[in-house]
Amino acid sequence: MKYTEGMLQNDALKDKVIIVTGGGSGLGKAMSRYFLTLGAKVVITSRNLEKLKATALELEQLTGGTVLPLQCDVRVWSEVEQMQKDSLEAFGRIDVLLNNAAGNFISPTERLTHSAFDSILDIVLKGTKNCTLALGKYWIDNKIPGTVLNIVTTYAWTGSSYVVPSACAKAGVLAMTRSLAVEWAKYNIRFNAIAPGPFPTKGAWERLLPGDLAEKFDMRKKVPLRRVGEHQELANLAAYLVSDYSAYMNGEVVTLDGGEWLQGAGQFNMLEELPSEMWDMLEAMVKAKKNG
Repeated sequence: MKYTEGMLQNDALKDKVIIVTGGGSGLGKAMSRYFLTLGAKVVITSRNLEKLKATALELEQLTGGTVLPLQCDVRVWSEVEQMQKDSLEAFGRIDVLLNNAAGNFISPTERLTHSAFDSILDIVLKGTKNCTLALGKYWIDNKIPGTVLNIVTTYAWTGSSYVVPSACAKAGVLAMTRSLAVEWAKYNIRFNAIAPGPFPTKGAWERLLPGDLAEKFDMRKKVPLRRVGEHQELANLAAYLVSDYSAYMNGEVVTLDGGEWLQGAGQFNMLEELPSEMWDMLEAMVKAKKNG
């Protein structure tokens, strides 16, 4: 068994209906594909319907599953309501919401316009709120158990320069996850989140680090395991968290980053850069001082 392979039983998500926002590409597409192989029916949403339709066709051909592509701008409440209505008309129920839609800029904050800052807040925080509130009301009103999985990031709790709008928005999503995990548990609605480290996707990473910047700022060097994540690894964790196997897990944020944020957090972790000869010299200096 390898980390690039699926880990759950083939029917682990049988008959569950899962909405994946931002499901047309990248990590959303990877998670949707694995959900389908485990027996789920999946609704994928984004603003680009043509891209969604192509992805839906591809996923159905690969997995034999059922995919419903629905155009939806998560920033717009009426579109979220319509997406939910169309999902219910197609499948009769909704069991899981995966808030994956996101946006980001890498930029000095003073270079951002107020509208650019707002665009990230609106997609990540407002969009997650819209989908969560719509689905939550549906589950509560109909006394149906539900599961919400949010995709956050490790800088949701540390903060990070040059991605301030995203850090603010993801921190809000993290707070929402933990708050509603407690408040809505009485309705049998669970909330958990994943904080992924580097999981490169062609489109997103090219936008964030264009040209030769991706090679210059090699993310593998920041990860103690010295590699980036495989999409299947994230899909495995997501599938577990939305499955009944994790029925007692609620309000958790699982970090999946190869130790990246911990390496940045440790005060002396920069000593990793010292060659062995330097350690020999330091040890000799300490011994000389003791004997002096």
